[in-house]
Amino acid sequence: MSAIDDFKRQYKEGGIVQKLIFWNIGVFILMFVLEKLLPNIFAIIFPYIALSNDGIGGLWKVWTFVTYAFLHAGIWHLILNMIVLNFIGQLFATYFNQKQFFTVYLLGAIGGAIFFILSSFVFPVGNVLVGASAAVMAPMIGLAYYSPSMEIRLALIGRVKMWHIAACIVLIDLFQLSSTNVGGHIAHLGGALLGIIYVAQLKRGKDLSRIFDSLVNMSRKSKGTSFKKVYVNKEKEDKRTSHLNNDEKDRQKQIDTILDKISKSGYDSLTAEEKEFLFKVGKE
Repeated sequence: MSAIDDFKRQYKEGGIVQKLIFWNIGVFILMFVLEKLLPNIFAIIFPYIALSNDGIGGLWKVWTFVTYAFLHAGIWHLILNMIVLNFIGQLFATYFNQKQFFTVYLLGAIGGAIFFILSSFVFPVGNVLVGASAAVMAPMIGLAYYSPSMEIRLALIGRVKMWHIAACIVLIDLFQLSSTNVGGHIAHLGGALLGIIYVAQLKRGKDLSRIFDSLVNMSRKSKGTSFKKVYVNKEKEDKRTSHLNNDEKDRQKQIDTILDKISKSGYDSLTAEEKEFLFKVGKE
């Protein structure tokens, strides 16, 4: 298997976090090559995907509220963000699903962009904003808001609670508001706020990730996609499931119910009995 085939397989089989890492690295390599080999083309493309500090005039480039999060100022900027993205992505999966992570990641990028634009009227935030930091901040602070007592083992430090990490990062950004990168730190705070808002809505039973389902349905309708109503032959359906006894059917129904509960409210919402049931099924 070639390296390209291996990358394709990893991308196809990997989760949303791995796909986001691939996208960030791919965009960085592409822009790096353009900057070094085709600087004229780079100079044309970059302003259309980075978030520019143009005040109200920059609002028409609404796509830059997301695309800027896939650009990075340098290799170390990229590496640090991808390490944190991978770390938080694994922790976030403890309670939430991949669609929810992708949603809060995008909301974090948008929140960072909004804070950057608004603060440009007050602070010297710089000409452009790039980087996934605000997008990564959203799931990190959102997770700390959802489960502040969650313990994490850090190298050379030991076990710390999630809210300790979140508090330190937010304080660092606040103290850095007087630095030369004030725009970046304000964007971090915007991403953090959107992460809290998203998780707070989840706690109230409102999952904003369902917006994507609505957009997909609207897109299908706008394209005039016709849907055929399928009639199931009850007799054939009964024959197809006749090999399952009542106990197996009941167990499968219980598994489906628990998985649906996890997708809506997270793993932490399960009772002790439900967690034990999943554990036993996983060992079979």
